[in-house]
Amino acid sequence: MKIGVLSDTHDNVPMIKKAVDLFNAEDCGLVIHAGDYCAPFALTPLVKLKCKWLGVFGNNDGDKKALAMKSDGMIVDHPYNYDLSDKKVIITHELEDIPDLQGKLERTEAHIVIYGHTHKTDIRKVKNTLVVNPGECGGWLYGKSTVAIIDLDKMEAKEITL
Repeated sequence: MKIGVLSDTHDNVPMIKKAVDLFNAEDCGLVIHAGDYCAPFALTPLVKLKCKWLGVFGNNDGDKKALAMKSDGMIVDHPYNYDLSDKKVIITHELEDIPDLQGKLERTEAHIVIYGHTHKTDIRKVKNTLVVNPGECGGWLYGKSTVAIIDLDKMEAKEITL
């Protein structure tokens, strides 16, 4: 199964639409958003996903109540532990907000850790854990809109520029 990952969309609806089109074309079975949608209208393109999606709040998400309502509860506080088949996934906006890790990923029992916030792509393995930050889908900070796709069977991820 493929998992689409995006973060830091920051209201950039055209880039969110491109990400949705890519995830649909890649036949992703799940999409995960690691926070910083900003306003509820930024969720509108996600309705066109052909799979389930879920996400966590980021530090720039203004009206969390409206975001939660518009997402039908698919956006939750972070860090969020998610069981995906036989894989344990931790989803957060800021890596530092995972209390048990205190910055040391080698301590986790999670198979996958997904985060955002830095606007910089980070795809690496730490022991048996795949760490994925898809970079910034919005492209506002560094001028490059990126997402990631995780191949759950191979436990590999790749960055894709939109």
